[in-house]
Amino acid sequence: MSKNRVLVVDDEKLIAWSLAAMLKKEGFDVETAASGHEALAKFSSFRPELVLLDICLPDLDGLELLKRFKKANEDLYVIMITAYANADSAVKALQDGAEDFFGKPFNIEAIKHVVHRAFEKRRLRKEVDYFRRELRKKSEHDKLVGNSQKMIEVFKMIKICADTDAKTVLITGESGTGKELVAKAIHYHSARADAPFIEINCASIPENLLENELFGHEKGAFTDASKLHKGVFEMAEGGSVFLDEIGDMPFAMQAKILKAVETKRFRRLGGQEDVEANVRIITATHQNLPTMVKEGKFRGDLFFRLNVMHIALPSLRERKEDIGALVQYFVESLNEEYGRNVLGAAPETLEQLSRYDWPGNVRELRNCIERLMMLGQEKILPVEHLPPEISRWGSEQKSNSGAAAIRTDENGEHIVLPANGISLEELEKQLIQLALKKSGGNQTKAAKFLKTSRDTLRYRMKKFGFSESGREEGDGLPLPSEEPGEEEPQPEYYHWR
Repeated sequence: MSKNRVLVVDDEKLIAWSLAAMLKKEGFDVETAASGHEALAKFSSFRPELVLLDICLPDLDGLELLKRFKKANEDLYVIMITAYANADSAVKALQDGAEDFFGKPFNIEAIKHVVHRAFEKRRLRKEVDYFRRELRKKSEHDKLVGNSQKMIEVFKMIKICADTDAKTVLITGESGTGKELVAKAIHYHSARADAPFIEINCASIPENLLENELFGHEKGAFTDASKLHKGVFEMAEGGSVFLDEIGDMPFAMQAKILKAVETKRFRRLGGQEDVEANVRIITATHQNLPTMVKEGKFRGDLFFRLNVMHIALPSLRERKEDIGALVQYFVESLNEEYGRNVLGAAPETLEQLSRYDWPGNVRELRNCIERLMMLGQEKILPVEHLPPEISRWGSEQKSNSGAAAIRTDENGEHIVLPANGISLEELEKQLIQLALKKSGGNQTKAAKFLKTSRDTLRYRMKKFGFSESGREEGDGLPLPSEEPGEEEPQPEYYHWR
């Protein structure tokens, strides 16, 4: 193990020698310097982790050296030493980042103790930083993944909420779409990342306990209140409170949450004074809050107060182009979890997964991939292990696809559904063919006809087996042309890491 490095800077040779001898005996790697310029040279070559620095040097001022050292390495520990100790110089040194300050003559045992304490603080800080990073990795084990236009818009909103320190954020979406992941992404990519992120599920806590969980209680507030208890709003000071399933919060409790949101103050149960709450409040629900407001089941004033920054998560069936990326991501994360080496899913497996409507959204997809990996030892996930509901769905869709021509009524105004049904996939395929034909094979124009991006169009062309020219075999479409200046900008965000 490498030794901790200490640089001793003092123009008095006896003091420099005695300090160096003591530190070497304690197991440190030590260099000495008798002037400011020599100290600067050795600082660059030796790269000390701690400096014992005399204020009065023959060529440079020690306080100026302190500033230079700290500017070059803000984690550096500096202990100042001077024969002319006074309050002003001590205060200035400490303000500029010195760890401690000693006047001459000093007790060498005291110096030894402070040096050991400084390196112990450094070690503990490294450990805290390490465990914080590990904790962050665990909390972000599942990440938001996708390159569809809908998810790119979500990523942009996350960035805005994180960068602007938005105090209230409302996340809506079906169960399993990743609302908790969005809340964590906002918190951990903001200036509040080092403060707590605390989640409360409003649907899982009984009404009579929810207020206590959120706001805490004073000693003696009720029979069993033997001591003061801090609630979530107090424990998350400086960080974020995530109120999941806010739509299920009891109506009476909503008024108290409204006060906390509006005033950033709350009162513990049994308390006489308000407590300030410096927290970001992130809420989420799978319910339709505007409808609940109309029905009198949710407070309108609370809804409008929460709905400052709104992130609406798309269902997985609305962004099926992301399924391939999600499958690969889940394969890689489950490989790590189970010690496997699966490469991915077979093409026919991906085709079946892309046909299914995923009522359980991304959560259901992850569970499906985990099942496939548990049922077989293959390197490529086979279609045979798919759950019955997905296999049946794929077969039914295939049998109904047929030649699903787009038919209209006698006026040519409304699409007529055939008696035996029509496949949405086949309909989408024919719309793409029509758009490419109408645009003369120009993909950018075709994408505009379909009100989508060129990247999404190209993905779907690949999905349906079109070549880059926009042709299936024998379709008779002309070759594509790209007009100058019509290339769409590439999306800025693909994965929220």
